[in-house]
Amino acid sequence: MEGPRLEYTAELLRHFTDLRDGTHGGAISRPDKERLFTAAVALLDPHARQPLNEINTDLLLGTGEVTATGLRRRGGLEAIWALSWPEQQAARINPVIIRAYYGAGAHHPHLQAGTAGDWPLNVFDEKQAAAQVPTLRAMASADLHNLVFQRDYRIIPAILN
Repeated sequence: MEGPRLEYTAELLRHFTDLRDGTHGGAISRPDKERLFTAAVALLDPHARQPLNEINTDLLLGTGEVTATGLRRRGGLEAIWALSWPEQQAARINPVIIRAYYGAGAHHPHLQAGTAGDWPLNVFDEKQAAAQVPTLRAMASADLHNLVFQRDYRIIPAILN
C-alpha cells in the first residue's frame, strides 16, 4: 500500500536523486543551479524568519531582533537569517543563525544552523518552502540550545521573568 510521501521524505528523495543524477532540480550547470538557489532563498525568507520571530516572542520576550543578509557571494552563495538579543550580545556569543548556502565547490545547496549540521535544500516552489518550517524550527531550536550551553540559561529572558 503506497500513499503520498511525507514532505520531508520527498525532499530527501529529491536530494538523493540529484546526487545520483548530478543535477539540482533538473539543472546541470552551475549558473542554472545558482538561479534555482537564488529563487529558493527568496521563497524561504518568510519561513526562515518565522521560527526566529517565534523564539523572539516566546523565549526572548520580544527583546530580540531578526535580521537577514539577503543573498550574497562569499566563496559561493549564501543568505543568513539571524536572531540577536541583548543577553546574547552581552555574553559575546553568536546569534541564532539559519544559513542557506551553496559553496563554491559544492554540487548543490544546503541549510545550516549556526552550531548544528547541514540539511538538504531542495526548495523549488512555495509549498516546498512552507514545508521547511518544521526543519527551520528544529534548526533554530538546536542552535539556541547550543548557545545556552556555551554560556548558561540566563541568556533566555523568559526563564528569568
